[in-house]
Amino acid sequence: MRKEPFDTEAIESMSRRKLMGVSVTVGAAMLATRMAGAQTPSSGPAAPPSTITQPPRDFGPRGAPTTYFTDPDVLMIEPAFDGLRQPNAPIQRLWTGALWSEGPAWNAEGRYLVWSDIPNNRQLRWIEDDGHVSVFRAPSNNSNGNTFDFQGRQLSCEHVTRRVVRYELDGSVTVIASQFDGKRLNSPNDVVPHPDGSYWFTDPPYGAQLYEGTVDAAGGPANVGGRLNPRLGQPPELGSYKRELPTSVYRVDKSGKVDLVVREDQVPDPNGLCFSPDYKKLYVISTGQGPGDSHSGGKGDTYVFDVGANNKLSNGRLFSNFMIDGVKCGPDGVRADVDGNLWCSSNAGRSVGYSGVTVWTPQGQLIGRIRLPEICGNVCFGGPKRNRLFMAASQSLYAVFTATQGAAPG
Repeated sequence: MRKEPFDTEAIESMSRRKLMGVSVTVGAAMLATRMAGAQTPSSGPAAPPSTITQPPRDFGPRGAPTTYFTDPDVLMIEPAFDGLRQPNAPIQRLWTGALWSEGPAWNAEGRYLVWSDIPNNRQLRWIEDDGHVSVFRAPSNNSNGNTFDFQGRQLSCEHVTRRVVRYELDGSVTVIASQFDGKRLNSPNDVVPHPDGSYWFTDPPYGAQLYEGTVDAAGGPANVGGRLNPRLGQPPELGSYKRELPTSVYRVDKSGKVDLVVREDQVPDPNGLCFSPDYKKLYVISTGQGPGDSHSGGKGDTYVFDVGANNKLSNGRLFSNFMIDGVKCGPDGVRADVDGNLWCSSNAGRSVGYSGVTVWTPQGQLIGRIRLPEICGNVCFGGPKRNRLFMAASQSLYAVFTATQGAAPG
């Protein structure tokens, strides 16, 4: 069989033509894609950096600044929030290094913030003038909520001692409440002052655990089998308490008389609480089941009550169930601004981008959110003008300036 000679030049010429054809085709396709993209209506500017971007935004002092006029993690849900957020103010992480941050409270005279690091059994202090953080009080008896009353005295809710105390201006300590009806409290959680000189506080059971306090004595609801030793790591006078009371909200008047104001069947496992600016409404947050609970616990929602002239509560009703975009943004701590809007800490678990703070009108409408990269335990307003929102979140302390002011001291 006769073979034709191998025409190298013809093959190379044909290959070049094919390659050029492929190149032209690919180039045309890429150009068409770009043109199509350019002709597609844009949905807006590129998504701003936020807590849900990868890599996550760096909130630290050396992190890249936000390049947008309004912080991308301060979200306006309804136009009413636009007048409450400060457009050119970034969220700042002021400090990190706690195990569980809670109970921020602002001292107006000293111009410092105090908050609790519960598992480390200490209170921390952030000083405004230079941002210095130091241990303020240790041991703190695993304190949780803190506030300052109208006379500038600090109040703290102590888990391990199961009481509410007041630090007097001369440095002494007064026990405000440790019992009700002759029975030891569970573990006071949050406290707020009233202009009439009374204090109102919640008493869930969350301190009855080794991490944030100590368990019940053997046989108690949080140590039924008695295998846990509540005395380990505690002073000798502690570790003998057992849970004796249902979860409730109490009022202590100036004489020291303690009254039950909200029962467990009305708000199970009450946690954060605050008054409206006119003190005619009381908001109480109900969180999840606590150690030793015989009931199902709260459902991560908030209730509101009318406060009568005789300090009796009535017309208790659900304020919000805190479901946002199908995500449960469980509240913990809460503060009101001067217009009566509620700023609530948010615990959304693993739903990144929903933990932080949610903001609600007095009518229960969600109007804004603040996204943090950590679960937020509690909040307070502070700063010399009381226009800065401080957020105690898991291991860290955050702050952002607002265009409003907190309604109450501490």
